[in-house]
Amino acid sequence: MRWICLYTPTHRYDYWSSKLNCPYCQHSESRVIDTTKDAQRGIRRRRQCDSCGQRFSTIERPILTTPLLVKRDGTREEFNRDKLVAGLRIACAKRPVPAAAIERLAGNIEAELQKKGRSEVNSRVVGDLAVKGLKELDHIAYIRYAIVYLRMDDLHTIRNEIDHLLSEVEK
Repeated sequence: MRWICLYTPTHRYDYWSSKLNCPYCQHSESRVIDTTKDAQRGIRRRRQCDSCGQRFSTIERPILTTPLLVKRDGTREEFNRDKLVAGLRIACAKRPVPAAAIERLAGNIEAELQKKGRSEVNSRVVGDLAVKGLKELDHIAYIRYAIVYLRMDDLHTIRNEIDHLLSEVEK
């Protein structure tokens, strides 16, 4: 796992350079005054410029790679969190599901893929995790997503899934 500094409040960090310049005077040397962890598994550092003495904050987050997804037809595609979130939002449209819950579910799915530590994963894994998460989040969103994901193309199959879900809820 590598760490990079994402930004300071007043300017973005150049990903390709190895120096972090002071946002006030552009001096390349600063010292760390305080270090804390933030909620998104990152590190927040309070720094002071050695030249002008101004203080500024930086946030560092790990760069974790996600595996390639192997589609049904054998093609490979990079995991796209935005595409996943868009699909989850469509399933949750006009439902009382907070946007934060959708983002959290997408983050959990992405974290599961990263934990696997493999370079390629079947795209079915992402769909299974999404279906499982939506089932816990909202039953209607789950049915909407499952109709497309599980290719439920007739009313009897959909009704059987709804009946199965109702029997689980009643228990």
